[in-house]
Amino acid sequence: MVNAPAATADKSDRRRREREPAAAQAMALGAVKLNPFGDLHTLQHVSARLARALRPVWEQMLRREVRSFAEPLGVQRFADYRTERGDALSAWVPLAMNPSTGGAWLVLGGDFVLELLDLFFGGSGGTPASLPEEFSPAAESMASRIAGSVAALLGAAWEPLTPASFTPGTVETAADIDADDAVIVTRFGIAAGSAKPVFVDVVYTVAALKPYGASLTGKVLDKAEPDPAWRNGLTRAAMQVRFPVRSVLAEPVVPLATLMELKAGDVIPISIDANVPVMVGRDRLGCGTVGTANGRAAIRLTSIAIPEGLDQ
Repeated sequence: MVNAPAATADKSDRRRREREPAAAQAMALGAVKLNPFGDLHTLQHVSARLARALRPVWEQMLRREVRSFAEPLGVQRFADYRTERGDALSAWVPLAMNPSTGGAWLVLGGDFVLELLDLFFGGSGGTPASLPEEFSPAAESMASRIAGSVAALLGAAWEPLTPASFTPGTVETAADIDADDAVIVTRFGIAAGSAKPVFVDVVYTVAALKPYGASLTGKVLDKAEPDPAWRNGLTRAAMQVRFPVRSVLAEPVVPLATLMELKAGDVIPISIDANVPVMVGRDRLGCGTVGTANGRAAIRLTSIAIPEGLDQ
C-alpha cells in the first residue's frame, strides 16, 4: 500500500521479473519472436509522459504527495505475466484503443483499489488482512473511476506519437488474452515518502500496436511538447519576479553657485510636465499624469511604450 510503513529499500520491494532489453531478448530455437519492434524508445517516452501526468491523479485520490514514475517496459508472453502476478485479486479493465483493432489493459492490484475505496469514504486507507475473492460493486466503481482518469491521460500521452483515444470497459478479474500472445508491459510506480511503492500496469498486446511499429521504434518524438507542469511552474516563477518602477517628476537645473549656497528651508522651483515618464529599470514603460488615488500620490498611465526586444 502507498501508506504502508517505510521499507528498507525500494528496489527490493518492487516486483521482480527478468526484463531483458527489447532488442536483446533470448530466443529459443523455433520460438516465435515476442517483440517485432526492436527498441521501443518512443513507447518508453510515452510511458514517462503518462507517469508525470498521473501524479496529480494519485495525489488527489491518496490525499498526500507522491512520486509517480515509469519502470522500464518489458515484452513477454501473457502466460508468463499472469504467473508473475499470481492469483491475488486484481482489477483488469480493458482500454479500447481508437483507431486500432485491439487495445490495452489497465491492471490494478486489489489491495490498491480497496485502499483508495476506503480513503474515498473517509477512512485511513486500510485494507483487509486477506483480499476477498471478488470486488464489491463499490470497489468496481472505484476501479472504473481510476480507469477513466488513466484512459484520458493515456490518450494525451500518445498524442505526440499519433492521435489516439482510449475508452475503458467493464472491470473484470481476468483478461481475455491468449496465453501465448506477446504483450508489452508498461509499469508505473506510486510511492509516498520512503514508503514502499505500489505498481499499476498498462499492458498492450503486440498485435494491437503493430500499426504503429514504425513510430514506436523512433528515438525522438518530433512533436513532443514541454511537460505542462514544468511549463506552468516556470510561468508562475517568472510572473513573480519583482521589478522597481519609478517616475521622474522633474529634473531642475541650477548653477553650481546656487548649489553651494543652499541651506535648509530653501526652495527649488520645479515644473511638472503634463506627462511624466514611468521607468522600469532603465527602460521606459510609458508616460502618465500625476494625481491621487485613495489618498495617496499616484500616476495614471496615459501611454505604454514596449521596450525594444519585447515586441517580438
